[in-house]
Amino acid sequence: MKNLVIACIAVAATTFTAPQRLHATEQSDIDSLRKEVDELKEQLSASQTPTSSQSSFNPAISLILMGRYASFDNDPENYLIPGLTLAEETDPGKEGFSLAETELIISGNIDDKFFGRFTTALTPENEIEIEEAFVQTLGLPAGFSVQLGRFYSEIGYLNKIHAHYWDFVDQPLVYRAYLDNQYNDDGIQLRWLAPTELYLEFGSEAFSGDSFPASRPSNESLGSASLFMKLGGDVGISHSWQAGLSYLATQSESRETEAGNVSFSGDDNLIIADLVWKWAPAGNDSRTSLVFQAEYFNSTEQGDYTIIGNGTNPVDRARDGAYVQLVYKFFPRWRTGLRYDRLSIDDPGSAFSGTSLDTQGHTPKRISAMVDFSHSEYSRFRLQYNRDESYAVADNQWYLQYIMSLGAHGAHRF
Repeated sequence: MKNLVIACIAVAATTFTAPQRLHATEQSDIDSLRKEVDELKEQLSASQTPTSSQSSFNPAISLILMGRYASFDNDPENYLIPGLTLAEETDPGKEGFSLAETELIISGNIDDKFFGRFTTALTPENEIEIEEAFVQTLGLPAGFSVQLGRFYSEIGYLNKIHAHYWDFVDQPLVYRAYLDNQYNDDGIQLRWLAPTELYLEFGSEAFSGDSFPASRPSNESLGSASLFMKLGGDVGISHSWQAGLSYLATQSESRETEAGNVSFSGDDNLIIADLVWKWAPAGNDSRTSLVFQAEYFNSTEQGDYTIIGNGTNPVDRARDGAYVQLVYKFFPRWRTGLRYDRLSIDDPGSAFSGTSLDTQGHTPKRISAMVDFSHSEYSRFRLQYNRDESYAVADNQWYLQYIMSLGAHGAHRF
């Protein structure tokens, strides 16, 4: 670089101080200098060109370590919600000390047109799962973007948020009951960000349908699809908000559940409305903040249930539910929160009396309270209490949780 600068100065000086008519030897010297400058430029350009060597592979890598201690009045192995057939990962978890999901996340720009992300998790059952493996476009015109691979759907507000960002140890009952905590699948997503003053985004997704509540029919290439819309903005300098509306349509063929003796074939259509309101003095949440969050789920189920020992019977019913929560940061490192959950499930009829689909006249509900302490943005400890009446016998549940993050730490979603 030093030689290049010297050569450029020499050329400039010679050019501007030379007389109008140059002798042949002077012109030859200038041509020689210009040739040297061109060679130095080529060398500099070659030294800055990215290569495919290992040294140029520099994605953001993070490791999330989570664990907990849990104590319950009831046996978590007997957990059920009357009137619902639950998926595999919907119980409160085991008592005592245990690991929560440990996540390894690798992400980064592939080039100027594509971004990639890979997330794998070690479950408490010592199983390795691939949660995300997707490619997303960058810089498409007119506000469009496309995502391909395995990813969390954009339906609702909490569905795409990873467990280490949750405000409580567990998901709300509506996510536990209707989406197996979170819905992710293999598919494609198209999004459009509108050129408006308010944040306004529309999107659509198509999935293979291999994740609960879907169970792709053998003669279909797709098993689920979604539509979503998000709208948000600011109110003054201290308030911000976001609202959303989502629709998920799934098809199932012999969808099995955790109990193993029940299967469902038919259609399940889910509508979600969500709202988040945040307050922080002058928009600065480093010392204190307040966040209100709520979601409403409405599900219609049409098809046939097959229950071992009870045969196959048609069902056409509505199910819904909601949660509301409030999280208050009262000191820079301390937060406290309250959450209330409730489900409403139509009784499917006398044909299902005495089965897991029998609601028993019960209304599932739960109230939760938590307090957490963050030494930094990379470490957090949380104490949580649930009064869980989602099943017939009320359960008092206590959790002590830790969350540690090593490596890159991405920005939080709204």
